[in-house]
Amino acid sequence: MKMNTVRLFIKPYCGWCHEAIAWLDDRGIRYEKLDVMSDSAARQEMLDLSGQTLAPVIDVDGEILADFDTDQLALFWKKLEQMPG
Repeated sequence: MKMNTVRLFIKPYCGWCHEAIAWLDDRGIRYEKLDVMSDSAARQEMLDLSGQTLAPVIDVDGEILADFDTDQLALFWKKLEQMPG
């Protein structure tokens, strides 16, 4: 599956958020970073998508992973790559 839209909802002082950013950057994955502390619309969207206020949350073409570490992100990404499309 080709990932078309990748959005990462973060909090600036969140260690897991910084790890997710590094994980994506290390793999050359393009994404939009949304700071939910300074952007109330992004915070509300993150809540709507994930049902929670914990960060990070990643939205890859409508597939959502919430409150994760990089091991969980790697498994999520591998599963997405195996999806047809």
